[in-house]
Amino acid sequence: MLYEYSLKTEKEGFTEITSRVRQALSASGVRDGLCVIYCPHTTAGITINENADPDVVRDMLLGLAKAFPDRSEFRHAEGNSAAHLKSSCVGSSVNVIVHEGRLILGTWQGIYFCEFDGPRSRKVYVKVIGQ
Repeated sequence: MLYEYSLKTEKEGFTEITSRVRQALSASGVRDGLCVIYCPHTTAGITINENADPDVVRDMLLGLAKAFPDRSEFRHAEGNSAAHLKSSCVGSSVNVIVHEGRLILGTWQGIYFCEFDGPRSRKVYVKVIGQ
């Protein structure tokens, strides 16, 4: 089953989408299988990381900004090459195991949509595949 979700994002940031993914899983009725979370945008991504301390997201954004700063040498006409680099580094999808109707995530893990070139209207797709 395929589910589509819309997001409105800020300039840059991480939006936790774990509850939306759990809704898709619940609606699918799948008990065991795989859940694919996919971002169809070239300046945004999907990641799994700690959701207990908001400073982790802040630190991740800081680290990505330092690793991929905007540079005058970039030639892409839209001026968002740093966002493309961050997106490629983070990735456009994650897979989560589904067991007994639950996402197998660690105690402190959450699923995040990562915006690097907002504000924008974005889409996220969740595909639940049963055995």
